[in-house]
Amino acid sequence: MCDHKNIPKKKASKDEKHVHDQEHVEWSRRSFIQALGLAGGGSIMLGNAAVTASKPSPLSVALAASETDRIMVIIRLKGGNDGLNTIVPVYDYSSYANLRPTIRHQQNELINLDADFAIPNYMQNMEVLWGEGQMKVVHGVGYPQQNLSHFRSSDIWASAADTVFEPTGWWGRYYEYLYPDYLINPPDVPPAIQIGSIGNLIFEGQDTNYAFSVANPQQLESVAQNGQLHDLMNLPDCVYGDKLFFMRSTTNTTFTYAGVINDAYMNSTNQAPYSEEDLATQMAIVARMIKGDLGTKVYMVTLDGFDTHANQPDEHRALLEDLSDTLQNFYTDLEAAGMENNVLCMTISEFGRRPYENGSTGTDHGAASPVMLFGPGLNGSGFVGEHPDLLTWDNNDNLIPTTDFRQVYSSVLTNWFCLDPSVIDLILLNEPYDNLDLGIDCSPLSTTDFRDVTAFVHAPVYKNDSVYIEMKMTNTGHVDLKLYDIMGKELGTLKNEVLFPGVHSVDVKKAIGTRLSFGQYIYRISMGGQFYSKSLMIK
Repeated sequence: MCDHKNIPKKKASKDEKHVHDQEHVEWSRRSFIQALGLAGGGSIMLGNAAVTASKPSPLSVALAASETDRIMVIIRLKGGNDGLNTIVPVYDYSSYANLRPTIRHQQNELINLDADFAIPNYMQNMEVLWGEGQMKVVHGVGYPQQNLSHFRSSDIWASAADTVFEPTGWWGRYYEYLYPDYLINPPDVPPAIQIGSIGNLIFEGQDTNYAFSVANPQQLESVAQNGQLHDLMNLPDCVYGDKLFFMRSTTNTTFTYAGVINDAYMNSTNQAPYSEEDLATQMAIVARMIKGDLGTKVYMVTLDGFDTHANQPDEHRALLEDLSDTLQNFYTDLEAAGMENNVLCMTISEFGRRPYENGSTGTDHGAASPVMLFGPGLNGSGFVGEHPDLLTWDNNDNLIPTTDFRQVYSSVLTNWFCLDPSVIDLILLNEPYDNLDLGIDCSPLSTTDFRDVTAFVHAPVYKNDSVYIEMKMTNTGHVDLKLYDIMGKELGTLKNEVLFPGVHSVDVKKAIGTRLSFGQYIYRISMGGQFYSKSLMIK
C-alpha cells in the first residue's frame, strides 16, 4: 500500500492498449459462441420422449421451500463504472478535485444525499428514490487483488470465485440444485431472463445456461410480441437445413418459454413515460413481464459503455441519466400495479476506475466501486460500509476495496430470497461471508437445517477415447440410466440395477451396444423417484 499526495496524470502505454483491445476481441468471441447456443444451450424440448413429473430431492425441496414472491433485477453497468463520479465523496472534496482536475463534478453541480456524499445534479430522479427511502449504496465493493481485465473480472463477479477459474455462475449453481432434471423437465417459466451480456457466466451451470438469453431488447420484444424468435418450419430440405434446425432449436430456452413470455407481455402495459434509451427500453419490457405475472424471479439487463478511457464527462453523463431516469420510471410503473414492494434492483460492474484521471479526459481500469440497490423493500435509504481512502492505493494505483462483492450476494440471498445459510454456502462455493445490513429482512418459511442434505453427484468423464458416466452413490439405490439424442429420442438403457455406495462408472459406447455418431447426447438418471439429466459429447 502507498500514500499519494501529488498525483500526476498517467496515460496507458501501447502495450496496455494492445492487451485491452485483444481482450475485447476475446470477450466478443465467447459472446458470439454462446449466442449461437454452442455454449450453455438451455433446456431441450424432447420431441418424442415422455416427460414425467419428478419427485423432488431433499435439496430441491429446501430450495423450493425458500422461494418467495420476491424478484431481483440485476443491472449490469458493463465496462467498469466510475464510482467516484457517480457517488461523489464530498467529505474529502479537495482530494477528489485534485485527483480529477478536468473531469470532476463542480460542487455547485451536485445534489447532496447526506453531508458526506452527493450525486451529479443530472441524476435528480435518483434523488427522488433516495428521498422516498428506496436506495442503498454499498461503499468500496470489490475483491482482493483486483484483476483489471474486463473478461476475467466479469467472470469473477459472475462465478464468485476470484482465485481459481470457476466455469459456473452463482445463479447457475442455485438453479442447478433447484432443477436437477432441467434439461429434460424444465420448469413452467424461465428461471431467469437475461438481456445483453451474452457470454457472461452468471446463469451458467455445469451443463447448461438457466437464463432465457437474448442479445438485445429487440430480440426479447420480438419473442414477447410474436411468441417466437426463429422459424423452425420453413427450412431447406438438405444437410444445411438440418444443421440450421439443430442450431435454432438448441439456442438457449427460446422455444421452451416463448409462449409464456408472450402471454405475460400481452397481459400488461407500461404505465410510466420511459425514454427510448438503452436501459429504459430493457426495463420497460421487464416491467411488463413482472406485471404480467410471468413468475421469473431473476432478470439481468445490461447498460454498456462504462469503459470510459476518454471523453468521460459526456459519455458517463448520458449513461447515468439513463440509469437514474429509468429506475424512477420503473418503480412508478410497478407501483401502478401494486408490485413495487417485491422487486429489488441491484447494480453490478466488473470494476471501478482509477482514482485519478488520465490524459484523455477519462479514467482507466480500477478497483473498488459502489453497488447501488433500489426498491421500497430496502426500508429506507442510506450508506453501507466504509468508503475507501481516496489517497491510499494498492500497488496498481487503485482504491482498496472495503466490502467484498460476495458479502452483497450473501446478504441478498439471505435476506431477500430467504435461503438457508447452508444452501448459500453451496451457491458461494463454501466460502463464508458476513452479511451486510441492507435494510431488508426475511422471515424464513422453514426452519429446517439442511446442512446434512447432499446433492447427488454425477458427470460425464472423458478418457481413453471414450466417455464414461460417473455416479457417486451415498446410499444403496436402484438406478435406471438412459441415453437420448439431442432431439429427445430414447436410444437405449445404459444401466438398470441396484448400486451400492461408492463411485460407479458406465462406459457409454460399450453399454449402448450400437454405433453412436459424433455429437451431443443427453443422459437421464432415475433414482428413488428423482430424475437427473446432463449432456455429454461423443467424440
